[in-house]
Amino acid sequence: MAYTPYDWQQTLRQKADYVEDRLRGGSPVVGLSCQAGALLLTTRRTQRKIYEIYDRLAFAGLGNPSDLETVRQLSVDFAHAEGFQRSPDDVSIQRVVGLAISPALKRSFSDPFRTPLVLRALFVQVGDQPNNDLFFALNYDGEFLLQHQHAVAAGTEFAEQQMRRILTERETKRKPKNALPLELEAALEKAIQVWAVGHWALRAGIFQSDERSER
Repeated sequence: MAYTPYDWQQTLRQKADYVEDRLRGGSPVVGLSCQAGALLLTTRRTQRKIYEIYDRLAFAGLGNPSDLETVRQLSVDFAHAEGFQRSPDDVSIQRVVGLAISPALKRSFSDPFRTPLVLRALFVQVGDQPNNDLFFALNYDGEFLLQHQHAVAAGTEFAEQQMRRILTERETKRKPKNALPLELEAALEKAIQVWAVGHWALRAGIFQSDERSER
């Protein structure tokens, strides 16, 4: 049977639709820098969703629990192998995401005969100073984005946009550029508010989608 480029593009679209549909009900994830380190916040119903990878490295995500566990195991194995073969100081979130996790997700997503991983995730590396904290937002297709100070992941792009808008508004309203980072309690309060906005946006999006399907 001939497999054309058009078939491949169709398969990718179908995979994306499948994953997006599965992610739509997931609990959002918020990452924030604070004086105590880096805060990752989400909620869970049954299984753990926030994991330590290595010293100063962690990740949290939403999606299929078995896929989150696959990414956790890949991340831990790669980070510890790096630390053993090179040195602990050489273990970085850039290498974990860029060399281990992103390529694996890209292969799974682009191969028409493999099931894609159902997840979105945030990876964080705690720096010596809060301004040096690194956040990587990773998508199910292997694409990732480096961010500083804060990052979000949610089940829809609309929910992520609303969460980022709240974060940006609060940053601009907050104090001068040389102000100290938030203390842990204030960061936790802020993260809960951002999570609630993302959760509301997801619920609103699902309700609107259901309403359209009934018409």
